[in-house]
Amino acid sequence: MKNPFNRTISLFGIFRQLKPFVRPNKRMIIWTLLLTLVGALMAQVNPIVLKYTVDEVSQLIQLPAPMETGIHVLAFISVVLLAKEIINIFINFGQKYYGEKIRINVSSELAQTVIDKILTYRVAFYTDGNHESGKLQTRIDRGIESLTRLVQNFFIDILPLFSSALLALIVMYIQNVYVGLVSTVVVPIYFYVSSLQAKKLGGVRRTLRNQREQKTSGLLNLVNSILVIKSFVREKFEGKKQYDLQMKLMESQLHTRKVNFLYDGLKTFIEQFGVVAIILLTVFLVLDQQMTIGAIMLHIMLFNNVSAPIRQLHRIYDDMNDAMIYAEGYFDILEADSEIEPNGHHAPSTTNGTFELRNVDFSYPNSVKTLQGIDMRIESGKTTALVGLSGAGKSTIINLLCKFYLPQGGEILLDGINLNDYDNGALREKIGLVLQRNHIFKGSIEDNIRYGKIEASFEEVQEAARKAYLHEQIMELKEGYAHDATLLSGGQQQRIAIARLFLKNPPIIFLDEPTASLDAIATEQIKNSLDAIQKNRTVVIISHSLSQILDADYIYVLKKGEVVESGTHDSLMDVKGTYREIFDASARSLNLEKLVQSYKDEK
Repeated sequence: MKNPFNRTISLFGIFRQLKPFVRPNKRMIIWTLLLTLVGALMAQVNPIVLKYTVDEVSQLIQLPAPMETGIHVLAFISVVLLAKEIINIFINFGQKYYGEKIRINVSSELAQTVIDKILTYRVAFYTDGNHESGKLQTRIDRGIESLTRLVQNFFIDILPLFSSALLALIVMYIQNVYVGLVSTVVVPIYFYVSSLQAKKLGGVRRTLRNQREQKTSGLLNLVNSILVIKSFVREKFEGKKQYDLQMKLMESQLHTRKVNFLYDGLKTFIEQFGVVAIILLTVFLVLDQQMTIGAIMLHIMLFNNVSAPIRQLHRIYDDMNDAMIYAEGYFDILEADSEIEPNGHHAPSTTNGTFELRNVDFSYPNSVKTLQGIDMRIESGKTTALVGLSGAGKSTIINLLCKFYLPQGGEILLDGINLNDYDNGALREKIGLVLQRNHIFKGSIEDNIRYGKIEASFEEVQEAARKAYLHEQIMELKEGYAHDATLLSGGQQQRIAIARLFLKNPPIIFLDEPTASLDAIATEQIKNSLDAIQKNRTVVIISHSLSQILDADYIYVLKKGEVVESGTHDSLMDVKGTYREIFDASARSLNLEKLVQSYKDEK
């Protein structure tokens, strides 16, 4: 995937990429365009009526009884202006309503599309340092916010303003070519200055985005690491890190403001220069008797309509630049097709559960080789244990068997068929996975357990909780199964994960330290439950618990990403190699000799 900070996107490119999201609102867009056209016509009524009024009054005051003769002029002006205002009420409501509805629809579609898309990405996408949760959240939120604001600005601000400006310019040319030319010259100069402003701030805005992402990510890491921070008394150290980030962000923001203030002053001067030029030119033409006094007011008000978009350009340009910058990050996420999880089409109704790993090599992105030349056979209906020191590659093998990652070399077979050919969903429906740390969703205990089988009844959820020795503890809670699962202890949350496994009831089970956060009594209870569910299933277990390893039908010993020994517990003990070293070290860490002696003394 491309680095989002190196990618540039044009305004045209944004509208092209927004097209699929806007297209479903075609009917509302047509109505908005029609309302915009009528609104642009209505915006020219006041200048024309004012010219008519001044010219008529100028003639009427020369008559002996101007009030009697001019009453019809007052009536006509009142009717026209009142009718225009009534029409404008409906036009403004329609423009804002349809514009807002289009914005909401596009926003919802953008949000749902990116969620649907990232759910198809490989696990490696989320483990990339450039895709930390805080950074992804910032890019998605800011991207959607800026893109929808651009859509809203286009239909509510830009389109009506520029339509009105174009019609006003046409009327000015019809009235007097020279006045129209003056207006025409001022506008492109203003646009040119605005484009220079945008170019000047382009790099700064990207820096700002990067700094905001770092700030958001840093705050999330701060909250998640609070116990470690406090235990090492690193509050001042972490506070200083956040302060430094904030100072850099502040410097970038101040630089942005300084550039904006400079260019905004220049643009205001250009606009006022245009107003003065129009006044001087029209007064000259009136004195030269080429136009009436009313034309002065007409052209000043028309130029006001022409310059209205100019006065809004600062805000609109800011929004457009934000859209161009934050859209880069959003569309990079949306278009990371290379990150889409590869999927096969083989989806058997039944699975025997025999895995074969043939000369498998694997390494994580930006990492040294984690596995090399792995040959392994995991028999159907039997329990296979993976043993080794931390970093030996045990959990990586489970990740490969779940097809979370694909091997860079060799092949993995399930029931004689390459794992790459399996449909991911069909494969994972056959697998139950319990990790050392299992994610608990915000919500009730019932909903978290039911995640193992969405259509399960409440009775089935309760039965799964009983098998995980969790039901009695749940019933002691005031809200019972409706209690917020995230408020449970680590051990209780681990039992929820095990309850999910019982509820799913898969033919293949992968256990990665399933009782790591449980006390001794709970470990024994869960072990008994797991022993029951393991019967006649393919089980792969990683555990530092000797009891769970001893019961395995076959054991593979890994060291630095290679299989160094394999066999049953008894055969590996006879070899007196790596497995024996690990076993003896585990026994010593448990003070097993003293435990056995204490047990004998009790007898």
